[in-house]
Order: sequence, then structure tokens, then C-alpha cells
Amino acid sequence: MRLSLFAALVLSLLFQSCGDSKNNNTQNTTKREAKGGVKYGGVFRYNESEFLKSIYPLGVTEVTGHRITNQVYEGLVRFNQKDLTIEPCLAKSWEVSEDATQYTFRLHSGVKFHNDPCFEGGKGRLMTAQDFVYSLNQLCTPDPKNQGFTFFRDVIAGAEELYTAREKKQDDKLLLEKWGVKALDDTTLQITLRKPTVDLLQRLALPFAAVFPKEAVEKYKGEILYHAVGTGPFVLKALKQDEAIILARNEEYWDKDEFGNQLPYLDGIKVSFMKEEKNEMLAFKKGDLELKYRLPFDMIDEIIDENKQLKGEYKKFQLQVAPELSTQFYGFLVPDKLMSNKNVRLAFNYAIDRKAIADYTAKGEGTPCMNGFVPLGMPGYDNAQVKGYTFDAAKAKEYLAKAGYPNGKGFPKITLEINSGGGRNEKIAEAIQKMLTQNLNIEVEITQVVWAQHTNNVETGKVNFWRFGWVADYPDPINFLSLFYGKNVPATMEQASYGNPTRYKNAAYDALLEKAMNTTNDAERNKLYVQLDQMIVDDAPVLLITHSMNRRLLQPYVQNCPNNGMEYRNFREVWLDK
Repeated sequence: MRLSLFAALVLSLLFQSCGDSKNNNTQNTTKREAKGGVKYGGVFRYNESEFLKSIYPLGVTEVTGHRITNQVYEGLVRFNQKDLTIEPCLAKSWEVSEDATQYTFRLHSGVKFHNDPCFEGGKGRLMTAQDFVYSLNQLCTPDPKNQGFTFFRDVIAGAEELYTAREKKQDDKLLLEKWGVKALDDTTLQITLRKPTVDLLQRLALPFAAVFPKEAVEKYKGEILYHAVGTGPFVLKALKQDEAIILARNEEYWDKDEFGNQLPYLDGIKVSFMKEEKNEMLAFKKGDLELKYRLPFDMIDEIIDENKQLKGEYKKFQLQVAPELSTQFYGFLVPDKLMSNKNVRLAFNYAIDRKAIADYTAKGEGTPCMNGFVPLGMPGYDNAQVKGYTFDAAKAKEYLAKAGYPNGKGFPKITLEINSGGGRNEKIAEAIQKMLTQNLNIEVEITQVVWAQHTNNVETGKVNFWRFGWVADYPDPINFLSLFYGKNVPATMEQASYGNPTRYKNAAYDALLEKAMNTTNDAERNKLYVQLDQMIVDDAPVLLITHSMNRRLLQPYVQNCPNNGMEYRNFREVWLDK
């Protein structure tokens, strides 16, 4: 792709301060009208508190990576940004067999990969069904860059057999012939399932199932983690760790809006990485950011009145509020000598006052996690049927005594590992540290590391007590309950456990989860989900804390940027009326 005027300007500004409002505002002044009243032009700027691990689709496991990858890569289907339902993307339609085990997707023709040196002459070639065969084949390949296999291991016919053979370095030729992904022609893809799977389309909407070219993987090898070549509305133009990522408009994007306007409307996107949430809020107030996701705990009373409305100087902004499909929790490494004792884990869960954390520490930015691991607001799911934890210091002491540590005597000093999160994670950790010390008479030390190191420590079992948050990949309880699927635990502690970081294993739980995955009746499936959620509460592989509330601010001129419970972002139809 040619380097647009915007890209040249933004690249020259890339590593300047985000507070340079004069330069940044200049980027957003040139507009041209389009049909339907929308306007082209401008740069959408937002901040993330920590740098991402990867923008290679198979390695995207955290929200920061999701939000950027969704702009660059595409799959067969995607989520609707307003209601999170499934809608067509690179597949314009599909048919499902009578037994619901075979899906045939009809692809758009004329879709091109981004221009990139990996292609002959640097010009992006046409995407075909064979590219999906290749991308999903990579998903079935053991590789540290591949962390998405667990979402498809029991879904696509032959996927697990293919992965296992490659893991053992066996010949996979015959297995490939039986594998459930075939290109019938350039624009027809067929996926055969092991058995009916109720959430297949939701899984196919994840970055793990996005399409990417073989040429890019072969050229960039390990660098593919930060070198993106997709079909999406934006192209990766520049990336500097911990400073900024620049995406530019894909001038050859294949899709148009309902009025026939070429998408996207924006000239580009700039993502900054300020770690302190107050600095981010200041940049937003100055007009240097278009979006502020989540409100700083210390500033909520300044921003919102008793009726949950904006007040004072903040009234000029747009406030968007939605219950977030997320759960904030601390994980226990279940096989660990100390944390393998369920009574220890139960003691921790009864020792914290979740309501106090939600009301006072988080200032209403969350609701107490009182009814299981699955967040509130899941379609058709009744959290009230799950009996969760109350704050009960006496019961907490009883469980700790049962574990062999009466009044905390002999309990070793433990370390809680967290990542930054712009300051909010530290405040919650300090509140929980105080509660555990007061109510269990134990010593807890907090250590903070950067996100990439934190996730590596957790997934490789280097820490036994750690902070995580799980935001829905798609709006179904199984996306949360699968986090405890025993078959995703590797054979040895030396191997990374991507899909089940607590390494919790329970054969009864696994059997019930598999039954739920294959139950097509919604009401019956939700009953199974309740049973699974209760098992997690009873076995306590995690310390449940809060479900987040999604409150965010937009500049008054931002248009068509709806909020949703997953904070799923797709900027292809966002525009600036400035």
C-alpha cells in the first residue's frame, strides 16, 4: 500500500509525547463528507496501560492484543459491535448440515492481503479458501507462538490427532487427509466437526481463527508476533514497544457501508502506552485521546455525581456504561504444595469482603463476585442459582485451622504477583492483602511485574498466587468455565498451561463440561453451566473478587463507537464529527 499523507505525518510524530495536543489535533482537522452524513478522516487515539504480548492471531490471549488485532486481521465471521451477535465477515454466507457437524462457508471474492514485502513486488495478493486451510492448520501445530489450540482441540475433526502427532514429531500426512478443514474451491471452505458444537461460530470469531498468509509466516518467523499482515480495514504502520502503535487506513479494503461508502472512515489509529491512569485521564481531558476506558478509582467522585451522571467540566463528554462480561480474580496454582490444600483456598475466599472492595476500593467500578465465576449478564444464565462466598472471618479461620495452620501459625509468607493496570490493580491488591492479614493472621507480600513477564510466570507455574482478569472472548458461560478444563493442563510443570493457568483438574468437571458443549437445548445447557460454576466455587481454584462495570468516556465528536460487555472494538465504521 502507498504511504498516505496521514501515515507520513503520524510516523513523524510517533514517538513524540501524547500530550502534544497541537500536533495531535492537527491530525483530526481535515475531513470530507460521505453519503449518509458520515465524514472521512482523522486519527482515533486511545491508550493501553501495558504493552501487548503479540499481534499474531494465534498468540493473542489478552485484551490489548485483541483490540489491535481486530483492526488488522479478519476471520470468517465477527461480532456485531452493538449486541455481540455473530455476523458475516470474510464469509458472506454459510450452510450447516442436518446433523450440525459440517459447515460450508462461501467467501467474498476479491479480498486482498495488505501490501507487504513478503509478497512478490510487495503487492498483497488475493485471499482464498486455501489461506484459511493454512491458518487453521497452524492452529494445530505445537509452537510457543500458538496459544489458541485449546479453543478447537475437541471441536474440529482430527485437530487433536494432528496436534498430538506433530508434538511427537510423527508423520502427519495421513492425518491431514482426514482433517476437518478443506478448500472446495477458491471461495468455498468446509469445516467438519468432531461432534455438534453450539458455540462454533463464536469461536470462529476469535483472532485464533483469523486468516493470514503463509508468505508472512515464512518470511518473518519469530518476528511475526509483531509484524501483522491481514485483510482488515487497517494496516500496521509502526510499532515501538511500550511507546506507541500506529495503524493506517487500508486504502484497498474490500468492504463498503450500507450507503456504498468505502470503509474505513478513519485515516488511522494511534495507541499509546501510558502506565499511570491519572496521566491517561489528563491526556483525555486535554483532547489528546478520543476514548478513556474505565475511570480512575481516585477520580470517580470528581467525574460522576450521586445519580451516576457526569458533572462539572466532564458534562461535555459522552459517558457509556454497560455491565462488563468479565471476572476479576486471583488464581491459585492448584498442584503447588501449599495451594493444593483446598482448605487454604477456601479460607482465602471467606476472608475477603468483596462488597467493600467493590463499593469503596473500586468506587462502584465493579460488582462483588457473590454468585460464581461466570459474570452477570450472560444471556439465559441465572447466576442466582450458584451459591457463592459471603465474607465470614470466623469461617475463614476455621478452614485455615483445618488446613493445619490455626490462627495462621506456621503459614509461610506468600507472594501475590500482579501486573500494573494503571494503578487499579495495586489498590485492590493492597485491600486484599490487608484483609488476609487481619482475618487469617498471615503475611502477604505484593510484587508487580510487566504484563508479558506476568503471564509467562503464571502460565509456566512460576508463581502460586497471582492476579488475573478474564474478559469474555464471546458471550457464553462456557468461555469462562473452559478455563478449568483439565484436558488443557500439560503433562509436566515445565510446559506452559495456556488454557488452564490454575492447572485445576477434576474428571467429573471435565465430563460435565463436555456434555454442556454438546447440549443444543439452551435451557438444559444453562442448567449444566450452573452445576459447573458451583463446582468451581466449591473447589476454589481461584479467589473470586469482582465483576467489572464497563464505564468509559468518549470525546463529544466521536460517532458510531458503541459500548458492549466485552469491550470488543472494531473501528471500521467509527468516524469523527469534528
